[in-house]
Amino acid sequence: MEQIIFFLVAFLAVSSAVYFVFARNAMYAILSLIVTMFSIAGLYILLNAQFLGIVQIIVYAGAIMVLFLYILMMLNLNKEDEGVKSNYLKFAGIFAGGLLLVGVLGAFKGFQEDLISVPNPDSSIGLTKNLGYLLFNEYVLPFELASILILAGIVGAVLIGKRDL
Repeated sequence: MEQIIFFLVAFLAVSSAVYFVFARNAMYAILSLIVTMFSIAGLYILLNAQFLGIVQIIVYAGAIMVLFLYILMMLNLNKEDEGVKSNYLKFAGIFAGGLLLVGVLGAFKGFQEDLISVPNPDSSIGLTKNLGYLLFNEYVLPFELASILILAGIVGAVLIGKRDL
């Protein structure tokens, strides 16, 4: 049952990503990208990486995609606003896609079927409990230094953005 759900969510992710590439309307393209991000989060959760799934929903599907949607609505693009693309840009896109296809085929050249089956999978891998344990026990100094660095960046942004009265 879990494999059926996995393949359904994977099919939804791939199909919405393909629709994003070929969509004519930018609004529909961004909405399909949001569906893709939610599907990828579902895949993470099915693969027992709950923290990555939640971060995927919060950061990508929640914040960045809503920002894209907001900017698109603010721009109010029409067909008259979009210029005609030159043949050089079309050729560059086809060439880059061909290079990507060659890279993917080269990566699959050494693929082995035996890598998929794991005899005794560890069910505790990817849980937030283990991540929290590592962050607050073994990596507490880098974690706190990163928080101080982020705090310094916030204070600097507030001081730069502050108006002189």
